[in-house]
Amino acid sequence: MARPLDHAKRAELLHGVVEYIAANGLAELSLRPLAAALGTSSRMLIYYFDTKEELLVQALATQRPDIGALFADVDDATALRARLTAFFDSSTSGDGSTSVRVLLQVLGAACAPDSPYAGYAVEAIGAFVTSLSAALRRIGTVDDPEAVATLLISGLRGVIQDRLITGDIERTTRAARRSIEQNIR
Repeated sequence: MARPLDHAKRAELLHGVVEYIAANGLAELSLRPLAAALGTSSRMLIYYFDTKEELLVQALATQRPDIGALFADVDDATALRARLTAFFDSSTSGDGSTSVRVLLQVLGAACAPDSPYAGYAVEAIGAFVTSLSAALRRIGTVDDPEAVATLLISGLRGVIQDRLITGDIERTTRAARRSIEQNIR
């Protein structure tokens, strides 16, 4: 009889995976070094998660904010601009930047043909577009909420990536604020 999963240990492993990938990157991710860094074995990681890809997808799922809730109560342009600005700020500092750093690597990997991360990437982007589009519809100031949501999400993702690569906080902050101000009136 298989022993039951230790859910506390599983949650600890998922958190550690995000930290490890943020520090070491996704491109050369191998289970043995990952397991060693987490204080376990590659066999145990497979026991908990079946595959390396599933391990990563589940780790990212624990880090993704509840996007539906992020914009659910927003009903005016000022509040939406403030919420997007706060989201940008939290995504570029502290724990937020760790999970965003990993998410950006996964989104890049999802572009490859037959990527095991494609489904996760489509779901993550879709959830953000749907939620932000709904908020834009509620405030009623844009003609094409889905297109504006896509511009904002893709633009902010690019600015976040720019900041993580270049470290230029001042310029990227200005760019993010300008994008938000120009797209939400």
